[in-house]
Amino acid sequence: MKIEGQAALVTGGASGLGAQSARLLAQRGAKVAVLDRNAAQAQAIAAEIGGLALSCDVTDASSVQQALAQARRQHGPARILVNCAGVGGAHRVVGKQGPMPLEDFSRIVQINLVGTFNVLRLAAADMTALDALEDGERGVVVNTTSIAAYDGQMGQTAYAASKGGIASLTLPAARDLAQFGVRVMAIAPGLFHTPLLHELPADIQASLGASVPYPKRLGQPPEFAALVAHIVENAYLNGEVIRLDGALRMPPR
Repeated sequence: MKIEGQAALVTGGASGLGAQSARLLAQRGAKVAVLDRNAAQAQAIAAEIGGLALSCDVTDASSVQQALAQARRQHGPARILVNCAGVGGAHRVVGKQGPMPLEDFSRIVQINLVGTFNVLRLAAADMTALDALEDGERGVVVNTTSIAAYDGQMGQTAYAASKGGIASLTLPAARDLAQFGVRVMAIAPGLFHTPLLHELPADIQASLGASVPYPKRLGQPPEFAALVAHIVENAYLNGEVIRLDGALRMPPR
């Protein structure tokens, strides 16, 4: 699918990988709606790229429906969805304070996994109703999982489970939507320069980067965004999770 002229939705678009994806899609000529719970930051990104900022809680069905309706009114129906909204969190199954609080596990899974699916199902419903493009395609969805889905470390049960769910739904979702010409892909990034990592001391960031086989550094958000753009433009990519990690395999801790 050609990016130019298409309407695009980017969840978690106010910062990190989502913001960079929004920037690149806009540079390629897409009409981008930035969806995020942080309305002020979403507005800043939208103003930068000439897009639309929409306050949105991905876990809330009505919030997503309202955001998609507003984006549709401003930009037309979206053919591109990039799901980057998500949270982290580290808790061992049993720690010094006893068993991991169930609400901590549920919160991470609800935001990362259920939130991703919530936006996917609603955006895909819009895509399936669109006229097909010349090659029969109607839309493309790019979700964000993580290498933690495969190499989850100690303390990452909730995060790994949520990202593993995103990885696992990729193929069946692609199969569900294939009849409509809507593709579903996922990217599993490794260690990237994101707001979360920026909070760590510089020496720890350097150490993490050195653990990557090659290139020995943290990933850069433009590299993630470049893969998003390639997925959108390459119609034969469907139903797959692509690791973007410099050949990193995470150790137990």
